[in-house]
Amino acid sequence: MSAGQGEGELLGSIAAYARGTDYHDILPARMKELVQFIEEQVGGPIKNRWYTDTGPILERDLAQRAGIGWIGKNTCLIHPKQGSYFLLSEIFLDLELEPDAPFTTDHCGTCTLCIEACPTDCILPDRTLDARRCISYLTIELKDDIPVELREEMGNWIFGCDICQMVCPWNRFAPEGDPAFSDKEPPPVLTDDLTLTPWAFNQRFKRTPIQRAKRRGYLRNVAVALGNTGNMHALPVLQNAINDEEPLVREHAKWAINKITK
Repeated sequence: MSAGQGEGELLGSIAAYARGTDYHDILPARMKELVQFIEEQVGGPIKNRWYTDTGPILERDLAQRAGIGWIGKNTCLIHPKQGSYFLLSEIFLDLELEPDAPFTTDHCGTCTLCIEACPTDCILPDRTLDARRCISYLTIELKDDIPVELREEMGNWIFGCDICQMVCPWNRFAPEGDPAFSDKEPPPVLTDDLTLTPWAFNQRFKRTPIQRAKRRGYLRNVAVALGNTGNMHALPVLQNAINDEEPLVREHAKWAINKITK
């Protein structure tokens, strides 16, 4: 799932779920259709409410209780046939339904590949995660400076991270994903993206999850990724970024220049 460096280009990596259309723009319409179908079956309107990462819902725990899969050592929900590359959404209905049996078995066994592969050591042995060290948190949710001691470990990830899923043996069996979420764009070129103006950023990433990081957060991540390439060809664009209107971008561009020149 990761993009590497092409000849003459310095490429960034984006988590698989964020490479296509934002799931918040796709799943609600599908849930609405499902509710309409259920109402047709019961012959009348039903009180309902739906969510997809949009409310205070323990989605993974509910999914496990509904029999979808187990929560792995990387804290992802894992389906024995679908792997972990999927999105969760739920509909609450004012309707009596026969519950499914919960998924009670754990198929991680003695495997520790995800724990060993995590570059920032954020996956803990007790099936919890130190979000403060997670690359997904650092590149999306964190709004301030990325801790200096973690920047090198981020590699070329500029939005999210799939490493713990990439090494998971259960994803070897995962089928092709929904075409609605397919990646329609080539891997981002880091030197190009560091020059994005606010208007260009909004135009390029509207209706995608990347909007969540905002331009300052995204360019911050791109600067760190360029620093990690160690490539001297990145210096001119990083030098220009020192004059960016956002202090967050300027600070991380300076760090990247220092890392490359060392």
